[in-house]
Amino acid sequence: MNVKYLLLAPVLVCQVAMAEDASEPNPVTEVGLVKIEWQNPKDFRDIKTSNELQSRFENRLFETLTKNINKQAEKILKPGQTLQMQVTNLDLAGDMRPTFGATPGDLRIVKDLYPPRATFSYSINEGDKVIIAGDEKIIDMSFMNNTRNFNNRPFQYETNLFDDWLQKTVAPKL
Repeated sequence: MNVKYLLLAPVLVCQVAMAEDASEPNPVTEVGLVKIEWQNPKDFRDIKTSNELQSRFENRLFETLTKNINKQAEKILKPGQTLQMQVTNLDLAGDMRPTFGATPGDLRIVKDLYPPRATFSYSINEGDKVIIAGDEKIIDMSFMNNTRNFNNRPFQYETNLFDDWLQKTVAPKL
């Protein structure tokens, strides 16, 4: 009987190893004029959640940011133009700190020391033609001093980061 288990163990180990090697596809979100591919979110600097399933939090984060970027893009882009982005790194404002059991999850502490930042490539397309393309590393060092931050929108600092980029970098080129 023990021999059966010894013969079965390598098969189970191989299955587990193969399951770990299977790569998950990069999430893609699309709203209106904006399509974003979030490349390897597990490698992002900081998109940790405090008390929610990580996968659910990531989906909510990606959908919210795409929707908010689309609102700003609709104001800037001309009819027939679209924005495509490939985000390779994202760091949410603040830093996760353990509470050592005082609360059910960790807490995100938001201070000037931990600004939001993102690394991505983008293209503005008109039909099949690329109008503008580039790679960006953006950071908002003064995110705590921005007067637009007096609301309780989810991911407000990151939304402002992308809004400022669209207004200051993309809009003048169009």
